[in-house]
Amino acid sequence: MRKSLLSAFLAAGLALSASSASNAAAKTDFDICWTIYAGWMPWEYAAAEGIVDKWASKYGIHIKLTQVNDYVESINQYTAGQFDGCSMTNMDALTIPAAGGVDSTALIVGDFSNGNDGVVLKGTGKTVNDLKGMDVNLVELSVSHYLLARALDSAGLREKDLKVINTSDADIAAAFNTPDVQVVTTWNPMLEEVRSKPGVTQVFDSSRIPGEILDLMVVNTQTLKDNPALGKALTGAWYEVMDLIAGDSPQRTKALEHMAKASGTDLAGFERQLSTTYLFDTPKAALTFVSSAELPRTMDKVASFSFDHGLLGEGAKDSTAVGMSFANEVIVGNRDNLKLRFDPTYVRMAVDGSL
Repeated sequence: MRKSLLSAFLAAGLALSASSASNAAAKTDFDICWTIYAGWMPWEYAAAEGIVDKWASKYGIHIKLTQVNDYVESINQYTAGQFDGCSMTNMDALTIPAAGGVDSTALIVGDFSNGNDGVVLKGTGKTVNDLKGMDVNLVELSVSHYLLARALDSAGLREKDLKVINTSDADIAAAFNTPDVQVVTTWNPMLEEVRSKPGVTQVFDSSRIPGEILDLMVVNTQTLKDNPALGKALTGAWYEVMDLIAGDSPQRTKALEHMAKASGTDLAGFERQLSTTYLFDTPKAALTFVSSAELPRTMDKVASFSFDHGLLGEGAKDSTAVGMSFANEVIVGNRDNLKLRFDPTYVRMAVDGSL
């Protein structure tokens, strides 16, 4: 439930009137929100097993991890300043808090969708080219919408060549069971359900665009600047869990069983979700990714899609309206309006062993 963006975008404008940032100042108590999704379950485990508390205590602070059942609402609350940080996708980070004026930092790039999102057509032997002239059901203005656009790019098609039908994530699998719906674009676990039906073809999935649909832990930039201990503690806790997941000990299985249960599935189901989630399970892997030249190019594509669909705000004149900063002093967009930052400072500390 990490990608229902349309209502989030509409509600964010209301939230922004209340606050343009969280209460940024030196402090000792912090509240971070997250929602259920395979790539974010390590946060639940880190909180439940005292790992977050251990790292927070090391730096003399307290961090509360709050689960918000509705992903949309979690971003709205972060944007309004009710949380110091929140789990969200890269596109949502750009189009909701950043586009709304809340300077935000992608503290941890945890994973990218590597098959968790897909386009499924009824019929065998289908290709992306068969989408021409069809109605496609998806959550409009979500990263599923972005995935569809990228699928069309691969075949030289454009959105004008088909019709998008806005369908909620809760309804999309049931809609595919009706004769009127021939194509859906969705994410797991709904994707697994629809593509398992006989006589269907998955014509495109997110493994074809690796590194473009990212799952992040985003924190308020000013809060992080005033309180570097928050960045150190969160990063330390995250990579302690990643180290456990990357191993093959009995503790790994126990941890995954815990995450599976907390996310409402069993171990087999959770491992299937993880199999299409490319986790950056070491700080070195994450640092390599966030320091790459590819990440700014990816976010430029995301910004272009977002502008074309009106997600950068009424005042945006083009896709460069919101500035984004990256490693090696790379800037994409308006450098006078930097609102989204992919800052490798803390993951580099994890690599160096200086946390």
